[in-house]
Amino acid sequence: MQNLFAFLIRFRVFLGFLVLQTLSFLLYFQFVTYPRSVFFTGAAKITGQFLSWENDLYNYFQLSAINEALQQENAQLRGVSFDNYYQLQRPTIEKNDTLYQQSFRFIPAKVISAPVDRRNNYFTINAGNIHGIKKGMGVISDNGIVGVVFKVGENYSLIKSVLTSDINIDVIIGKKEIRGILKWNGMNPRIGSITGVSTDVNIPKWSEVRTQGSTGIFPKGLLLGKVQAKERIENQSLWDIRLLFKEDLKNVHCVYIVNSLIIDELEQLQQSVPKDNLE
Repeated sequence: MQNLFAFLIRFRVFLGFLVLQTLSFLLYFQFVTYPRSVFFTGAAKITGQFLSWENDLYNYFQLSAINEALQQENAQLRGVSFDNYYQLQRPTIEKNDTLYQQSFRFIPAKVISAPVDRRNNYFTINAGNIHGIKKGMGVISDNGIVGVVFKVGENYSLIKSVLTSDINIDVIIGKKEIRGILKWNGMNPRIGSITGVSTDVNIPKWSEVRTQGSTGIFPKGLLLGKVQAKERIENQSLWDIRLLFKEDLKNVHCVYIVNSLIIDELEQLQQSVPKDNLE
């Protein structure tokens, strides 16, 4: 206590000056209009800047949660798109008679491993049996096809990506919807190969390539990329078409597993085809 009194006595003049100076500033800003407005405007700007920095810092640490919420929303939006429904009733006279039933549902997941430097590349995602994932389901991203579910664990699944030697996906090319089969030649992860197209058909450069949807694994019309080039296969009347993938599979992070609600019916119908018709 003696030290406190000694300190106050020693610096009494300076402390008195600070008290009087503070009081004078308060009275000045309180009763003089212009300085008061300038003071409060400046204080508001400084406070606003600090709040903005605080909000930016908070949002930075919330990016993961925000991205996950957006992915969930995208999955729901994909599910309600009319492209993922098939028509139950055909319109007769009025368009209002048309009803639709959902054909696909989408389960969001994240890629935790995505090698692209092998002849056969398998991706790992953080969704498995407990999330409703089953072998044979299609896997897509916002920019195209990623692959097909190959093996399912309890919490994780292995995806056979489009960057494998024996991948075969039905596609359509251009506005005329010319049919072909997507493969991969094991070289450039950005380039796919489309076979099964006759050289009698003209394939313009940069024609869009989309999913055919005939197997029921993928919805019809998903954009995979564009035709980069084509050349005639030696001793065959077929084109070897190079497809520039829209999706850079080296950098894919978020995916959607396609739960087809019509695939069982399609498979049953295809199995009922008489065997003598297949010979």
